[in-house]
Amino acid sequence: MRGLRAGVAAVLAGVLAGCGGEEGPQAAADYGEALFQDARLSSSEYNKFSCATCHVTTAEVPAGRIDSGHTLYNVAARPSWWGGDETQLLDAVNFCYVNFMRGVTKLGAEEPRSRALYEYLSRISPDAQAPALPFTVVKDIQDVPRGDATRGEAVYRAACQNCHGATHTGEGRLTDLASVLPEVTRDYDRLFPGIPHAQVVIEKVRHGPFFGVGGNMPLYSTEALSDADLGALLMYLGL
Repeated sequence: MRGLRAGVAAVLAGVLAGCGGEEGPQAAADYGEALFQDARLSSSEYNKFSCATCHVTTAEVPAGRIDSGHTLYNVAARPSWWGGDETQLLDAVNFCYVNFMRGVTKLGAEEPRSRALYEYLSRISPDAQAPALPFTVVKDIQDVPRGDATRGEAVYRAACQNCHGATHTGEGRLTDLASVLPEVTRDYDRLFPGIPHAQVVIEKVRHGPFFGVGGNMPLYSTEALSDADLGALLMYLGL
């Protein structure tokens, strides 16, 4: 198995041997599950994301949820991650940890947290092998046809509300740093003069933080959020 399963196996063997045989991996996996659910995995005071913010761990994604990240069921059994850009599991984890969770220093292979996350991700990966999952990033953003506002409301609740809270008020949002939609677009004429408001939103959704527009918002691939659903969302937001 490639990735962390291969790159850290020797380190884990030594650490686990000192944890009391079979109880070691189980205890580490339990700790990893707690880390998975906890935004304090990152020491940044500004981070509110946990791994669970953007990933489920079940084979099927529950109805009414649209995540930027794939389910992590069988994640440790995949040959690559991030659409093939990462071929080591720890690098795939660190991509999220640094770019979205505001982690300053990457998680090291020998850290207890890395070992614990590995054990937990292994526990939710029952198959010996699993296929890599596609992650298609839109290279050049373009406007999309508008869809049905009713569908757009459902998309907002499934994909956006967990972080941004209720429309117009932001009630229930994950952090005060998350913008209130669609009211935040009132600032776009000043922040992005001459750019249509919808285009700014599409840029944030499709590229996340990587061109200095989306803060530390995770990007949505076309597999995670189709153009049709994005168009419906824009209609619902009045864009």
